[in-house]
Amino acid sequence: MKIVVLDGYAGNPGDLSWDELRELGDLTIYDRTPFDRKTILERIGDAELVFTNKTPLSAAIFDACPNLKFVGILATGYNIVDIDAAKAHGVVVCNVPGYSTDAVTQMTLALLLEICSHVGHHSERVHAGEWSACADFCFWDFPLMELAHKTIGIIGFGSIGQSVGKVARALGMNVLATGSHPTEAGKAIGTYVDLDTLYAQSDIISLHCPLFPENREMINKDAIAKMKDGVILLNTARGALIVEQDVADALNSGKIYAAGLDVAAVEPLPATSPLLTAKNCIMTPHIAWATKEARQRLMNIAVDNLRCFLDGKPQNVVNP
Repeated sequence: MKIVVLDGYAGNPGDLSWDELRELGDLTIYDRTPFDRKTILERIGDAELVFTNKTPLSAAIFDACPNLKFVGILATGYNIVDIDAAKAHGVVVCNVPGYSTDAVTQMTLALLLEICSHVGHHSERVHAGEWSACADFCFWDFPLMELAHKTIGIIGFGSIGQSVGKVARALGMNVLATGSHPTEAGKAIGTYVDLDTLYAQSDIISLHCPLFPENREMINKDAIAKMKDGVILLNTARGALIVEQDVADALNSGKIYAAGLDVAAVEPLPATSPLLTAKNCIMTPHIAWATKEARQRLMNIAVDNLRCFLDGKPQNVVNP
């Protein structure tokens, strides 16, 4: 059977092996695929099995690809695929859950700690000779902040949210959470509250929820108005959860003290994004998921998803 990977480079720029996937069929790998219907259709061709990370698969793609039987998403989020259209055409769509929990937790805390301690900035100042020229034995350019006894509000309390909550508790923080399905495991880590309470009581707000139509742009000027003055905002989930102009305005006014963002509504980030000129905005290029260890787990689960499908026992199906 023919297997096509539409955009393999981001997940595997050459430091991992495709050999296990190659053993399952006639494999063609594209580093990237332009987001136009003609090119996507040409590359899928008559393949039965397709993998995509960010290349969108619309209803029109499924209409035009009658051979297609399986779509493997090389990520956890699946909003790039029209899963209803896939189901209507009998195409099984599988994602890769749980592979990046440790990596995203680590990046979330890295962003938060950078906001609190500004390690990178002060290292640059030291290497520029400013410590050597300082009249005192130390200096700092920003208020330095302790996390102990602060309250973190976590929106989306699944595996990643709960992992962040555990680390926050280890740092002496109080944990509030919102989630669609409260669990006993979650209750052991933090206190479930409604969204307005979380906004009002949190010193730090961290987003860890999937993107759905109902929560798109949930962090907007109205939500920000409900937050504490000087709140810290973290987003390692999906860029479209926030209204970027509203967040930039809040950063520039000081309503939001600082933001640590690993994602953007449009990626790559447009050069005109208001976040690029906003005060106290730390941004990384969607790399929270991208440790080598996490990418290897992603690859292993993606291959296993296909193997299970071929064995007639599909797993991690998002359009049952």
